[in-house]
This record gives sequence, C-alpha cells and structure tokens, in this order.
Amino acid sequence: MTTAVCPGSFDPVTNGHVDIFTRAARHFDEVVVLVTGNPAKTSGLFTVHERVELIEQVLADVPNIRVDFWGGLLVDYTTAHHITALVKGLRSSLDYEYELPMAQMNRRLSGVDTYFLLTDEKFGYTSSSLCKEVVKYGGDVTGLVPEIVLAAMKEKYRQSP
Repeated sequence: MTTAVCPGSFDPVTNGHVDIFTRAARHFDEVVVLVTGNPAKTSGLFTVHERVELIEQVLADVPNIRVDFWGGLLVDYTTAHHITALVKGLRSSLDYEYELPMAQMNRRLSGVDTYFLLTDEKFGYTSSSLCKEVVKYGGDVTGLVPEIVLAAMKEKYRQSP
C-alpha cells in the first residue's frame, strides 16, 4: 500500500488545499493530511486540534484520507510511519522556489520523494493568510474555504477583541 503525506499548518484549510488532498487521494492508496505545529502553542487562528477537527469534517466523505498532527521534523514522521511520498501543491514558481530546497533536504535525510501538484487555477492566489486577513476585516471568502471553516473563522473573529 502506498501512503502519501500532505503536510502543512492549514490555519485554516482552504479549498485549494482540499483540491490537492482529493487529487492526491486518486493517485495513492492512502493520504495523510498532516497538520504540523506545536499542539501546546496557541498562536494562529486555530489550535492544532481545531485544525485537525475541521479538516476531518471537511474530508469525511473521502475514505482514503485521514488526518493526523505532528510537532517534529516531517522526515521523522515519514520514517516512523514508513511513508515514502510527500505531496505538495504549487501555486506559482515562488512556491516551487520555496519547496524545492525542503524537498531536497527531506530526500537527503530520509529518502522520501516529494510530488508536486499544480494548484487549480481558480485557487492560484488563495492562501490561508490572505483568507484570514479578508475575514478578519469583514470580507467575503465564500468559495475559497469550506463552508464549515468559514463559519468557524467568523466565530473566532467574533470572539476576539
């Protein structure tokens, strides 16, 4: 069985992320959406546990995707779980320039291969940071994040001073 990991902070998960996850799930037997970060830290909009829960809800109907979290080196996770493939989405050449050295280091450290999927053009400009900024100031990101995530974002910003 071939398992791939889609790692990231996903704070919050966007429809661009979901597109990459579901496309990866067509090419691998199992895909692990790996939320990275320190579970004890409260920085960011959502805690690691909240992100895991939201992603699980969004992907509940995709049987070969599961969600996990990890607070250490990505290659330690892939080694511990005998995973030999990473999947990353690329929006532009800037993403490639950022991801390439990490892919090379991951391969050097553990032999894990990185597969790059080009983001659907309708999500090419979408980022978690941009969506947070827009929602924080009352803008509409409908269609860029899953509905359940948008509702959770609005609730978080309603609660903050």
